[in-house]
This record gives sequence, C-alpha cells and structure tokens, in this order.
Amino acid sequence: MISLSTWFRYIAHKVEYSVSLSWKSYERGLITDRELPDIVWKSVFQGKLTYLLWNKGEEMAPTIAEKGGTLLVRKLPTPDPTRISVGDVVVLKDPIKSDNYLVRRLAAIEGYEMVSNDEKDKPFVLDKDECWVLADNKTLKPKEANDSRIFGPVPMTNIVGRVIYYLSTAVNHGPVQNSQSSMRKDSPVLEIELDVDEMAKRHKA
Repeated sequence: MISLSTWFRYIAHKVEYSVSLSWKSYERGLITDRELPDIVWKSVFQGKLTYLLWNKGEEMAPTIAEKGGTLLVRKLPTPDPTRISVGDVVVLKDPIKSDNYLVRRLAAIEGYEMVSNDEKDKPFVLDKDECWVLADNKTLKPKEANDSRIFGPVPMTNIVGRVIYYLSTAVNHGPVQNSQSSMRKDSPVLEIELDVDEMAKRHKA
C-alpha cells in the first residue's frame, strides 16, 4: 500500500516536470499561452516520469553487467545542480556520436577543479553548465571507458535522465546507487512507477 505522503511527493514531481517541459515549449513558440495550462495538466495526468532503456557494455560494470540490462530512467527536463548531483548515474547524449546515448556516472559539475594524474596536464576548473562523467569500470583504460577523460567536459544539457533501477535478469535486479539526495527525490517515483514484470518483458537478454 502506497502512503498518501508518497503520492503527494510523486504528484509534486509530476507537476514540476510538466510545468518545466511545457514552459520550454511555450518559450520556443511551439504552444500558445491558452494551450499552456491544458498541456500541463494533460502531462500531469497522462504522462510518466520514467522510461525503459536497454544498455550493454563493460563500461559501467559492476553497476550494470557487461552482458547488458534494462534500465529504468527518470526523465530530467532541466539537468541543473538542483536536480542532479555528483555521484548520479546519468543517461547523456554522446558528445562524439550525436545519435547515440551513453550511461556514465556524474563525477564533477561546474566549479570543480579537475587535476590530472599526468603532470603534463594543467589543472582546470569546470565552467558554468559543464560536467565531467566517468565509467564505473576502473579496470578499463580511458579509450575503452569512453568518458570525459577522452572527450572532455560535457554540457549539462546533454544529460537527459538519471538511472534509478537496473534489471539484469528476472531474479537479479535492484535500485541503482546514486547520490543520497537524488535517491530521496526518486523514491516516490520508484515506488509508484517501478514495474519489474514490465521490465522483464522488455528485457533483451
């Protein structure tokens, strides 16, 4: 039984997401001010805050198994430091292949000083709206990991979602370890929108 407080928190997240997304469309001239309220409420009552994504590869092992798995991803309309934190596993647009998406862990955001292990590389500070993402698999070389050590800082706007649940098999699944603040924010979304049976049906393994 889902508690009333969980439902209230969930609805608050839906309203925030719907308003943010609809306002973006309004600013771009895609909808009128008359259409704005209807689209907001339609999104609140009909839309979801998550989607399923298949991911395969050794880059995020052991968090995500090399053989692949189905991920439950929370949508993020505006990936700024108030909505996403260092330590979160995120889905982002590949800065090299624009039609591809990567799953990596957010390692640093604007204002962080980046210091290399190589003394030849000078330290630098991440600019506003920039972030640094890394693969979880520490055994891989930078080229194999394909993360910020290769392509450098990434615009925060490249981030489209946060991975909140992972299914490897019908009996091997569970929440993804993100920052404590993000896991608290995601808990009502996970409690209401998680459907393990549906994830298992969609699983490609």
